[in-house]
Amino acid sequence: MTARPALAVVGATGAVGTVLLQILSQRADIWGEIRLIASPRSAGRKLTVRGEQVEVVALDEDAFTGVDIALFGVPDEIAARWAPVAAAAGAVVVDHSGVFRTDPDVPLVVPEINAHAVRRRPRGIVSSPDCATLTMIVALGALHAEFGLRELVVSSYQAASQAGHAGVRTLRGQLSLVAGTDLGTGPGDVRRAVGDDTGPFPEPVALNVVPWAGTLCDEGWSSQEMAVRAETRKILGLPQLPVAVTCVRVPVITTHSLTVHARFEGEVTVDKAREIIATAPGVVLYDDPAAGEFPTPADVVGTDPTWVGRVRRALDDPTALELFVCGDNLRKGAALNMAQIAELVAAGPE
Repeated sequence: MTARPALAVVGATGAVGTVLLQILSQRADIWGEIRLIASPRSAGRKLTVRGEQVEVVALDEDAFTGVDIALFGVPDEIAARWAPVAAAAGAVVVDHSGVFRTDPDVPLVVPEINAHAVRRRPRGIVSSPDCATLTMIVALGALHAEFGLRELVVSSYQAASQAGHAGVRTLRGQLSLVAGTDLGTGPGDVRRAVGDDTGPFPEPVALNVVPWAGTLCDEGWSSQEMAVRAETRKILGLPQLPVAVTCVRVPVITTHSLTVHARFEGEVTVDKAREIIATAPGVVLYDDPAAGEFPTPADVVGTDPTWVGRVRRALDDPTALELFVCGDNLRKGAALNMAQIAELVAAGPE
């Protein structure tokens, strides 16, 4: 692409789209037109990007005329319908939905790990991983490159904003109901206070943790857990990697956290692991428990890197490491990774 490429943001008014506009305004400006696209009910609204007010246009067949790269931060059903339309119109689609991630003709890209994969895109679509995967995969990929990953067990503690504006509204509404009360001291008292309004979540999230994210798959696994497994295997090029995942929803607005148990091909040391993590692009090592230093969502929210702490070698396995990682699920977990992919595409070669 010789001229400054035209960029479209599809889902510009959503939770991911809002952060994406911020990120596009903060990073190097390589774009020509930035076109903001959303549902017809949002058409006509004006949003700020690069310090300018830009009017939102409705998502339709004509919206992609003249667009070089289209960033899709929309629900699965919208992406499934409209991403192929954008690609047929000549745009390279960078999609954050779950629709195309396991398609063998769609690369699943994390620029710090497999930037080369963006060049092969026979469908004209590049997929960006799920936010839970992105929270850990940059640090994990760096460790894999040195040690050779052979097994992974993770538990995720996922923020409400993964469910968009509705998730945030639900959690804030529930917190307002329980604040200043003695709720949380008796069986079912939080549920009774919240009532049936659990929003996009199956249970109350305030004063609670909910061991579920996604929809039901075979043998009791959730779609979110299966996604982290499949995406990790694809990104790292380890199609047979044993992966076990448990996803938990927690009363945090934004920023996912994960505990990671990773087994490698040979013996590992904490000193070497810390060195790898500390020097990996896009990763911050924050690990001094004696000084009370370890990553938490309250400190990580609004930042771009993956933050890693609690680095330990497993007590009973010299080939395994234990980590705690945090990452803003709307930034690197969604919008930032999409922006980085778009920049790779814009840089070429085609």
